[in-house]
Amino acid sequence: MQTLAQTQPVAMPQPKRAWWRDIVGVALIAAVGLAGYWLFPDNLALLTRVIAMALLALSIDLLVGYCGIATLGQAALFGAGAYAAGIACVNGITEPFTLVLIGAVAGSLAGLVMGVVMLRASHGLPQLVLSIAIVQLFHEAANKASAWTGGSDGLAGLSPAALFGVFEFDLWGRTAYLFGLGLLLTVFIVLKFVVRSPFGMLCRGIKEDPVRVGAMGAFVFPVLLKMFMISGSVAGIGGALAAISTQVVGLDSVSFELSANALVMLVLGGIGTLYGALVGTVIFMGFEHVVSSINPFHWMTLVGVLLIVMVLFAPRGLTGLMETYTGLKLGKRGGRA
Repeated sequence: MQTLAQTQPVAMPQPKRAWWRDIVGVALIAAVGLAGYWLFPDNLALLTRVIAMALLALSIDLLVGYCGIATLGQAALFGAGAYAAGIACVNGITEPFTLVLIGAVAGSLAGLVMGVVMLRASHGLPQLVLSIAIVQLFHEAANKASAWTGGSDGLAGLSPAALFGVFEFDLWGRTAYLFGLGLLLTVFIVLKFVVRSPFGMLCRGIKEDPVRVGAMGAFVFPVLLKMFMISGSVAGIGGALAAISTQVVGLDSVSFELSANALVMLVLGGIGTLYGALVGTVIFMGFEHVVSSINPFHWMTLVGVLLIVMVLFAPRGLTGLMETYTGLKLGKRGGRA
């Protein structure tokens, strides 16, 4: 005779998902964003730039924090989105959401190209060198294709249509900032689902031990290539937002310096949590804005000192420091960097 325990299935313990922490996190991002709108009405253009850079830092975190791919070429994807949106706007496509979609697609395609090239090399220094070469090639291509991009003069004359046909993109940046804040929240929520999905878990496994994951039957190359495309689309959205808000696209959108700054923001905030990209961007750009206004010639020295202090005393970034002292887990980190 079968016992009751034999006839009924045993309930397996389910992993506890801290969705409530993500809800609180998204609500906090929205609250801080709206507070910035009311507290700094004269600096909304700068704050919109912060949002665009935060999207770029998020895209780097997907590769560095969750896949262990060393890259300093993310500005190529950002610039691809910015130039694609700018060229489309100049040629008559002015609807803001359409421009963002065009930027996302352009960034994704650029990510596909970058991924195909970089993933042919082994991890570490070879990939880092390839990423630098790629962003330099993108920069030179944007400079040479002056008929489309404006070359060193930049692509000017962008006039995006009013948002929902009502809200104009004015010089004060009110519409652009709220538009960017909405994009950031949407992208962040989507990325939270991505990194918590089986695909995201597989990426973290590849970061830890790609040989073992491959031996288990997973195809490493297409998984990482897909993450390159997702990362490219996020960076492309940031580039499109920058083009819409400033209404001009220059070579600085596809510069090595932009990639390096974004990586510094990520290291400052903390790698592998998504929240770290946002925290690091706000701290870095706020520090840059204040210090450069005080000392416009030597502010980078102070940024370097700040970064050295962070790496020595808080190697996991500000979010890691927060987790240490509060016990609050902001996200699943992908193991070694």
